Parts: sequence; structure tokens; C-alpha cells
Amino acid sequence: MDLEEKIKYWVDLAEYDFDTAEAMLVTKRYLYVGFMCHQIIEKLLKAYFVKSQNQIPPFTHNLRFLADTTGLIKHLDEETLLFIISLQPFNIEGRYPTYKEGLLKILSEEKCKSLISKTKELFEWIKQKL
Repeated sequence: MDLEEKIKYWVDLAEYDFDTAEAMLVTKRYLYVGFMCHQIIEKLLKAYFVKSQNQIPPFTHNLRFLADTTGLIKHLDEETLLFIISLQPFNIEGRYPTYKEGLLKILSEEKCKSLISKTKELFEWIKQKL
């Protein structure tokens, strides 16, 4: 695979995950809306890592680490960085029963609509940089 194909691989996965996040909102599977929003941004950051480093991205789910290692972090405003940080718990903690309960309490329909909206905005911004 050449560089462009590797980038496209990650972008295609992120786009698929975005459709899934929207489907989860419709079906009121709010925990999975949060999880998919995390996955979308993770995969786009990995696409950008491939572009900027011409290497296989690290095996991590840490969005802040990925934003930092790609250099994108220096282009993020504070609100966007805080949003990235806020997505982190939806990846790992959402898989464990005690954490799921806590996350489900904060994931209302309105919160999930906001997550999708902010994810889409960041999704488009990162895609433009690719």
C-alpha cells in the first residue's frame, strides 16, 4: 500500500464509524454514540499520523497522545483539545460494567447530538489537513 492508500484506509474506517454513530443515536444506544465518536477521531488522528510520519500509527487509543505525536495539538484551540480529552473515557471505561453505568447517566440524547456535532466538525477539520 502506498501512503495515500494507507491514509484512505483510516479515513474510510472513520467515515464508516461516523455512520454507525448516527445510527446508534437513532436507536438510542447512547454509550455506543460516545464510543464511536472516540473511534472516529482516533482513526482520523491515525490517518494524520501516517501522513505526517509516513509510519504505521502507534497501537494506542489515547487521543491526546495521538494529537501530540502528529503535531496537530499545537493547532488545536483549548475547546477542541478539551473535547478530545472528553472523548477518552468512552473508549476503555465504556467496556466495564461499573464505568458503563456512570457514562450512561451523562449520555442523554442531547449530549449525544452534541458529541456527534463536535465530532463532525473535528472530523472535517482533520480531513482537510490530509
